[in-house]
Amino acid sequence: MTVLNVEGRSLPLDKDGYLVELSDWSEATAEALAQREGISLSSEHWEILRLVRSFYDDFQLSPANRPLIKFIAMKIGPEKGNSLHLNRLFNGAPAKLAAKLAGLPKPTNCL
Repeated sequence: MTVLNVEGRSLPLDKDGYLVELSDWSEATAEALAQREGISLSSEHWEILRLVRSFYDDFQLSPANRPLIKFIAMKIGPEKGNSLHLNRLFNGAPAKLAAKLAGLPKPTNCL
């Protein structure tokens, strides 16, 4: 099992790099996960990550691409809730990567 070292703690990751324990998530954890993915988190990333966590709180699942796009558009508008914007932020895999960085499980219908 792979681990992620964050602030002196070793956090277990699954085979795909997602946190094993959702309770291990913090902003520092998100930063460390993003670094593993070659991403420097900006305010735009954080806005989406907070919304993805809100979606999970509401529905108890990580959103796939279409529900993610609809949810983002509904919450903050179509200029940010569209596939071009989200693909740019999350390297072409917004649902999977946003869920990973937000400390959530891999969306069930993502390969």
